[in-house]
Amino acid sequence: MTPTGIEINDLVVRFGRFTAVDRLTLSVKPGELFGFLGPNGAGKTTTIKVLIGSLRPTSGSVRVAGYEIPSEFEQVKPIFGYVPDTENHIEEFTGRENLELYADLYNVPRSVVGPALARLELAEAADVPVRRYSKGMRRKLLIAREILHQPRILYLDEPTANLDIHSTDLVRHLLRDLASKGTTIFLTTHDMDEVEQICDRVAILCKGKLVESDTPTNFVTRHVKRIIAAQY
Repeated sequence: MTPTGIEINDLVVRFGRFTAVDRLTLSVKPGELFGFLGPNGAGKTTTIKVLIGSLRPTSGSVRVAGYEIPSEFEQVKPIFGYVPDTENHIEEFTGRENLELYADLYNVPRSVVGPALARLELAEAADVPVRRYSKGMRRKLLIAREILHQPRILYLDEPTANLDIHSTDLVRHLLRDLASKGTTIFLTTHDMDEVEQICDRVAILCKGKLVESDTPTNFVTRHVKRIIAAQY
């Protein structure tokens, strides 16, 4: 089986004179739950867009599951899922109909739809038009959609945005379960609490530059020591 890790080397993405990602180098191990932390505008979403093949890098190299992006993107496309930070559901379709459409596109049996809805606690609303869904339900439907084909790599942009405490815990548990079964997970967030709870490692990005990469425990311990030292 092809390894499902991610290797980013000296990645640069520019829009005119603005540099969104500035010489980024990092790696994500197969089966790792990796957090990409930083404020809005740090370059997190831009990096994901390069990884999913929707944005060409200015320079540098990116390999996903051993394949070059974007030149070998077609080989990678069937094995990843992507949960964007904005929704793109068909409003007049029910939750079930939305997922059935994607099951067909992913070439998987429609029988996977029911379990995916149930896993995100959407079974009772399965036959309700999405236009009647709350923001949190819409978010969970996006996640349900992207696990239909059991992706080996899962990208998520702010996965728990608009979710209440219960739904946040539900999604975090799902992600940890997927990672424990070998799915490589790459998620963006600006929530350090989320990183501490579920991530194996975290990279801190600011103004397109990598600031630091470590385990959440080491990162928090190091910075707590700095705060204590500063107080004395």
